[in-house]
Amino acid sequence: MDLPPDLVYEKKLWQTYKYIAGMDEAGRGALAGPVCVGAVILPCNDPRLTQTLSGVRDSKQLNPRKRDQLAPQIKETATSWGIGFASADEIDTLGIVPATRLAASRAVEMLHYFPDFLLTDFRLELPELDVPQAALVKGDQHSLSIAAASILAKTARDDIMRVMNIAHLEYGFSKHKGYGTSLHLEKIKALGYSPIHRKTFKIKKSGCL
Repeated sequence: MDLPPDLVYEKKLWQTYKYIAGMDEAGRGALAGPVCVGAVILPCNDPRLTQTLSGVRDSKQLNPRKRDQLAPQIKETATSWGIGFASADEIDTLGIVPATRLAASRAVEMLHYFPDFLLTDFRLELPELDVPQAALVKGDQHSLSIAAASILAKTARDDIMRVMNIAHLEYGFSKHKGYGTSLHLEKIKALGYSPIHRKTFKIKKSGCL
């Protein structure tokens, strides 16, 4: 069984920095809807932190019900948290990497405290921000801050896709959340693109993460 994410990275950084923001994204590989980034600053002086957030994992390792249970707990425990989005139109205009960074910048802007350090999942570096940062391979599986951010990003994006499903019932967004499932690809083939589809993305079959 895989070990849960911990505070090894955070504890080393807390010796120098107070506000460490863990960051992760959701929806990067979807064919429709926004990309979302969560940012979470955990308290550096809570000795019960790992126990309080003992259920937190990489969002992909949790079912929707568990993620929905953990999201309010993360928000209540965190020193600060923020969520940022970049729309399908922004993704088509800017490209997925710049759009994801835009969503990340918006998440940082939502924080009550500007972070002293960014601890991000791999490929989520923000070179435009003059803040020390480190991108960790499989960071959401190792860092509790990043794992918490991954849950906030995933639950926020899923909520958005359920709302979008109301306006576009025929695509079934509430089921696949915009990812390239067989059902979604069949709907695109039959109906064409909706206003929230990413027109620049190549259609290929991929898993629903």
